[in-house]
Amino acid sequence: MYRTTSFGRRTSLKLRHLNVVFLRGRLSNTFSVPPEKSNSELTRSPPPIRVALTEFAGRGVFATRRIGSGDLIHTATPVVAHPSLSLLHKVCYFCLKQLGVNRNAAYIHAEPTGNTNQRVCFCNEDCRESSKVFHEVECLADWSVYDEYCRSRQLKYPLLLKRLACMVISGALLPDQLDILQPETLSPGKISAMQEGFDMLRSILTESSIDNEQMTFLTEQWYISMLARIRINAFRVELVSILYEDLLSSAAASVEAEAAVGNAVYMLPSFYNHDCDPNVHIIWTENVDARVKALRDIDEGEELRICYIDASIDRDARQAILLEGFGFRCNCFRCISGD
Repeated sequence: MYRTTSFGRRTSLKLRHLNVVFLRGRLSNTFSVPPEKSNSELTRSPPPIRVALTEFAGRGVFATRRIGSGDLIHTATPVVAHPSLSLLHKVCYFCLKQLGVNRNAAYIHAEPTGNTNQRVCFCNEDCRESSKVFHEVECLADWSVYDEYCRSRQLKYPLLLKRLACMVISGALLPDQLDILQPETLSPGKISAMQEGFDMLRSILTESSIDNEQMTFLTEQWYISMLARIRINAFRVELVSILYEDLLSSAAASVEAEAAVGNAVYMLPSFYNHDCDPNVHIIWTENVDARVKALRDIDEGEELRICYIDASIDRDARQAILLEGFGFRCNCFRCISGD
C-alpha cells in the first residue's frame, strides 16, 4: 500500500532481506506462481518483479523485465484471512471458496465453533486440516459477543485480528509477522475506539482455557499496532464467480450486500502503490488466492501499481476516499490532470 519516505528509510534493511528471500523463491507462504494458466516464461523463473524504495511513495514493486498485457505476474496466498460474517455458511471457512458451485466437491465439513455451537464449513479435507492453525484455538472460546460487536458496527478488520491472534497462540505465526507492513496513522479517536475491541478480545481469550504465557504478546499496544497495519493493507476478496443472487439471499443483505466474500492480508501485494490509472490489477477467481495480472504492457524498471478504490468515480471523490481511508493525497497523472 501507499508508503511514506520516512518509513522507507526505516525499513530499507528489511527490504534487502525480503528481496533476497523473494528471489530465492522462499516466500511460499505469501506467494506462488502456479504451474498452469500462466505463460511458460513465468513458470520457469521467479516473478519478474522486485521490491524497492520509490522517490516519494516509500516502497514499491518494479518490473525486472518487460511484462506483456494480460500476463499473470504472480499469485499470492494470504498471511491471514476471514470470511464475511454474512456469508459464513456460503463460503469455505479457510479458503473462502464459494460452497455449492462445484457439485463434484469431495468434502464439505461442518464444525462447531466455541461454545456458540456455530457451525462453519470447509470446501474440502485439505482446507479443514489447514484451518487447524487457528480453528482449534478459536474453538476454545465463545465468540458470539465479539462477532455481534463486529456485525452491529459493520467492522471487518477486528475479525482478521482475532484470527491473527489465534494463529500466534497456535504457533503458526510470530507476533511481529506483519511488522514490515506500513501502519495507518491513527488519531486519538481511532485509538480510543480500538480499545473496546482489544478489551473484548483479551477477555474472551482469558476466559478460555488458553495458558496466559501463550498470550503475553496480546497487549493493547500489539492490538492497536496490528490493527493499524491491517486497516490499510487488507484487501476485500471479491470472487469473480460469486453469484449475485446468493448475496441477495443473505440474512444481512440489506446492510452487507457486497461482492466481497471476506478480507485478507497479503505480504507482497501490500507493497503495491496506488494509481487511479493502474497498470496491474488483482483478481480472485475461485478462492482467497490472489492473482496479479498486467492490464497493459509494462516496461523493465517501470513501477507496478494497483488501484485501491473504484477508479470510475470522479477526481474529488477519489481524493476524499484515499485521504480518509489511506491517509494520502493522490498525485497520479490522472488526478493531476483533473480527470
